[in-house]
Amino acid sequence: MLKIFRATAILEGISYLLLFGMTMPLKHWADIPEPNQVVGMAHGILFILYVVVATVFCWERKWKLKRFLILFVASLLPFGTFYADKKYLKNLA
Repeated sequence: MLKIFRATAILEGISYLLLFGMTMPLKHWADIPEPNQVVGMAHGILFILYVVVATVFCWERKWKLKRFLILFVASLLPFGTFYADKKYLKNLA
């Protein structure tokens, strides 16, 4: 489960950065909305998957709600999932 969660966290973080760093500027500054639609959908799916996997992972590890909330908030911040992976998940491997 740890490998799945770490992979999901990294992919969600990459999709978040792609969405805000590449496709949003393309959509708003260059009037090219197509990449934003594709990356936005992928990011949405990965975000939901991240939250579900985080919930299951925290449940299996019997972690407190505080740790889950930290992982959840990390998914809302740029580079947050990378920080969460390094601080909370990498040491478990």
